[in-house]
Amino acid sequence: MVTLGKSGLEVTPLCLGGNVFGWTADEATSFQVLDAYLEEGGNFIDTADVYSAWVLGHDGGESETVLGRWIHKRKNRNHIVIATKVGSLNPEAPGKPNLSRRHILRAVEDSLRRLQTDYIDLYQAHRDDETTELEETLATFADLIKQGKVRAIGASNYSPQRLTEALSLSKQHGYPRYESLQPFYNLVGRKGYEAELEGICLKEEIGVIPYSALASGFLSGKYRPDKELPKTQRAQGVQSRYWNERSFAVLSEMDKFAIYYHATLAQLALAWLIARSSITAPIASATSIEQTHELMGALKLQLDQDTIEALAKVSEGL
Repeated sequence: MVTLGKSGLEVTPLCLGGNVFGWTADEATSFQVLDAYLEEGGNFIDTADVYSAWVLGHDGGESETVLGRWIHKRKNRNHIVIATKVGSLNPEAPGKPNLSRRHILRAVEDSLRRLQTDYIDLYQAHRDDETTELEETLATFADLIKQGKVRAIGASNYSPQRLTEALSLSKQHGYPRYESLQPFYNLVGRKGYEAELEGICLKEEIGVIPYSALASGFLSGKYRPDKELPKTQRAQGVQSRYWNERSFAVLSEMDKFAIYYHATLAQLALAWLIARSSITAPIASATSIEQTHELMGALKLQLDQDTIEALAKVSEGL
């Protein structure tokens, strides 16, 4: 277990992503994945109130609902750390973040109801809402912590400037601070986090739980230049972001180490992140028991320094 920032929350160094629950993993499959994750020693599950509003016929909250039903059925609330997010799902202005007091107070009650719990371990601002004063957001989070509805707060997709400003305001006014950051970060997407955010998180001892740790599946090795690209929206996103010589060079380097360590590419990608001093727990999703076991295998994979440096060198600047 590792501690998330200064929150006191003890979490598994690999967080299970809940974005697939009720979407690409139906309820029965989601229960199987969650059971397998716990059986392997996992305790840290990340979701959001907006999952999976992008699916036709969904309104958001489907993932939290599935997770809540699992918690209720398994009676295991005290054994898991639930992280969820607020601010991206905005019925009043779809597509625009909303971290106003009014919205947060309503959204937290909805999340608690769906999750079938009376407290959230880590409540995260999903996307920075620049139309709402940071003080209003932080003061609202402070009230939720005082009420016992939230244990700790985190930020997701914040810029270095806004994260720094939020930390300063918390210190100035005595508000609880953001104990975690959830940035986009993986072996073929490093610049955005490493440029400034990483230094801030190290200095302030903020826990980091990066999303897209496997680059939408690219780092699992299932997308190759000599293979036909699937006709899916996810595959199109992979093509636009990672379909280039540099990214494929990273896969080629990983192929060599996969043989050496008798590991999968996904395990290598996660192990590289876990080995980085600033990272607390990368987030990865699974849609089967087999995938869950594969992901958890990354925790047993100890990369030597030469491997870490070789993968860092081939992916430098990406």
